[in-house]
Amino acid sequence: MAGFGRGQIELKTPEQFRLMSEAGLILSAALDVTVAAAGVGVSTLELDALFAEQLAAAGAQSNFLGYYGYPATICTSVNEQVVHGIPNERKLQDGDLLSIDGGAIIGGWHADSARTVTVGTADPADVELSKATETAMWRGIAAMASASRVGEIGDAIDDFVTEKYGSKFGIIEDYTGHGIGSAMHMDPDVLNYRSRSRGPKLRPGMALAIEPLLVRGGIATRTLADEWTVVTEDGQRAAHWENSVAVHEGGIWVLTAPDGGAAALQAFGVTPVPLS
Repeated sequence: MAGFGRGQIELKTPEQFRLMSEAGLILSAALDVTVAAAGVGVSTLELDALFAEQLAAAGAQSNFLGYYGYPATICTSVNEQVVHGIPNERKLQDGDLLSIDGGAIIGGWHADSARTVTVGTADPADVELSKATETAMWRGIAAMASASRVGEIGDAIDDFVTEKYGSKFGIIEDYTGHGIGSAMHMDPDVLNYRSRSRGPKLRPGMALAIEPLLVRGGIATRTLADEWTVVTEDGQRAAHWENSVAVHEGGIWVLTAPDGGAAALQAFGVTPVPLS
């Protein structure tokens, strides 16, 4: 979930990071089950119920349900919906592009993650869009391993998308990544594009949710009458990938990946360091 107000930058202790990692692993497993169930004829409301069951069985709480009045445990954004789509009775159709965004809390500490999946017969352009978004996320995370300031994450994401795809895909600017910890959304904002602002220094104890959102068309968005669902103005499709990442004394560790991000980060020459 993206685009809300924050507070002061929070530095976590090793024990607090361990709780965030516990929440992150529960979240990752719940998303595995939910994504696997996303098929033709399944409603997004059914996916929400399944995700909620997974969290409850693992002893975690949802950080989406009730957040500023949000009525569900996940966001299910379909096709031209960029973020914050509310689960409903609509059944997924062959060829849909679905982004599932969810979160979990353990002991008061938060994790946040999102994935995009194609439903049934995939449009190759959607597959390319989703893969580009996922890789852009990992490129931003990889940049955290050596970055001195938060703005370098957005630089890395923007450079990857621009150099590989040119103007083929747009990077949404209305919604950004964010700090995470004792609340789901905290300082600092994590832009997904180049900016004159370099942002605050990256310091051990920080945790960031890295979440680029890419679109096949223009980057202008609008919010529907439900006051949550954000769609592209031109009706073109969008993809959303997100992981929560810890910065600690030894390096970085992806809190919402079972291997800490090791497999994906290998392609960028980065080795994540387990939490102490």
